[in-house]
Amino acid sequence: MTTPFLWHNGHIKPWTEATVHVSTHALHYGSSVFEGERVYATPQGPAYFRLADHTRRLFESARVYEIDIGYTEDEINAACLDVIRANRMGSAYVRPIVFRGAGGLGVLPKAGDPVDVAIMALEWGAYHGDAREHGADVCVSSWQRPAPNTVPSWAKAGGNYLSSQLIGLEARRGGYAEGIALGHNGLLSEGAGENVFIVKQGKLLTPPTSAGILAGITRDTVMTLADDLGIKVEERDLPREALYTADEVFMTGTAAEITPVRSVDRKAVGGGKPGPVTRALQDAFFGLFDGRTDDRWGWLSAIDAGENQGASTFHGRAIAQTASIGATA
Repeated sequence: MTTPFLWHNGHIKPWTEATVHVSTHALHYGSSVFEGERVYATPQGPAYFRLADHTRRLFESARVYEIDIGYTEDEINAACLDVIRANRMGSAYVRPIVFRGAGGLGVLPKAGDPVDVAIMALEWGAYHGDAREHGADVCVSSWQRPAPNTVPSWAKAGGNYLSSQLIGLEARRGGYAEGIALGHNGLLSEGAGENVFIVKQGKLLTPPTSAGILAGITRDTVMTLADDLGIKVEERDLPREALYTADEVFMTGTAAEITPVRSVDRKAVGGGKPGPVTRALQDAFFGLFDGRTDDRWGWLSAIDAGENQGASTFHGRAIAQTASIGATA
């Protein structure tokens, strides 16, 4: 899973040249923040989905951990677009990441220690494969999400995903596509990499942001689309059994998009297939990218598909995108 080029510390460079040292702080202590973003193929060409919102959250996550990104939000947005142009991609999954670099082996980073910034773009289809159409089989994990005031769940930090790995590994051992975690209080939290929604008697229910979840951008998108469709949405604490008695269940995330759940702990959800509310929300969501849903919220940013031979400026220094990039990408 590679592409010819990525963006690393202000430069578009070949994928194989973006390397870090084994003493990198983030490798030892998880001191990274990142985003997962998508570019969709639309009738008007490739378009970034909610780029500004993702970049804003990247900076908010960095602020929590006192990481100085060293670029402005506008500069990171421009770099994200440059990566797509350099690789001439019609659609992509994009991963901006900010991490503490090689500056010593102490847990506490020192002032002036380096911070690396990279942006990668890959061809990546449906995260859960055909589950988007037929539904996923999931389980409730024995691992709980961290309690409030332990690690900040609102920050999309690399270290948080150790919890996700435990949840996902347990699910895979049991033959499930994904695991759903409870919070410290035994109430529903989120999946290993997704937010969770329940449909009950036509109403959409989801755990609140105080339930140890990442406040997902796709989650927010779904809630906005549901309101637009006249579907009532309620954020509330939910017990585990709400999954077993739901009419429909689905998971959301940039990678997962909107993935229906057909069974939980081998108990069928509703009729054991994606339900009408899930389908309506899927249609509205994917309709944003094929023109069926009007983008009244300004979520899509068109990407100029021209040759990537311009120049991006960071801190007053021009970093040339050479003609050879456009010729060989």
